[in-house]
Formats: sequence, structure tokens, C-alpha cells
Amino acid sequence: QVQLVESGGNLVQAGGSLRLSCAASGSIFSIRAMGWYRQAPGKQRELVATITSIGSTIYADSVKGRFTISRDNVKNTVFLQMTSLKPEDTAVYYCNALVNYNNYWGQGTQVTVSS
Repeated sequence: QVQLVESGGNLVQAGGSLRLSCAASGSIFSIRAMGWYRQAPGKQRELVATITSIGSTIYADSVKGRFTISRDNVKNTVFLQMTSLKPEDTAVYYCNALVNYNNYWGQGTQVTVSS
């Protein structure tokens, strides 16, 4: 059994910053990739950023230059540093990880950006 637990979501003013964390725990042999997705009300879940075990990253165009994804392979943790936040970044942010060749999701953490 593998669990992903997110933290760091909050209410912040436009232009502000937040740092999300997601820790994977359980019977972990390998984590190939970890990432963040988000879902705003009435919209589909979308990719925000992903990072592989060797540090290769992919970002959505909407967050390039503002968000940075990183991971701690020893602690099985992925981070999302978000800066210059905009109201359109408001969403539930979900952690995702490919663990032991299976796909897992966290429960989500709310990020709200006020204008």
C-alpha cells in the first residue's frame, strides 16, 4: 500500500508565493516520476509539472517561469514552489506519483489566490 500526503495549500493574495509538499510512504521500491496536477471548479484536471527520478522536468505553459518542481529522492517527497501567483491558479492541487509501476494520487490540497 502506498500513500501520498500533500500539504501547503492556503489562501494567498495575487503576486504571493506558496510551497506545496507531497510525501510518499508505504511499500516503495521505486518512484519513476512525481508530479502535480490541478483542477479548478468546472474544469478538467490538468498537468502542472512533473519530475523524473533523474530530475527531468515538464511544466505547463501557464506556469513556466513562475513554478518550480523539485524532489527529494531520499525522503520520497516532491515539492512545488509557486511564485507570482494569479487568481487563475486557484484550484485543488493533486500530487501524482508512479510508484512500483502503479499510478497513485494524493487527496488534494486547496490553493486559493485572491485578487
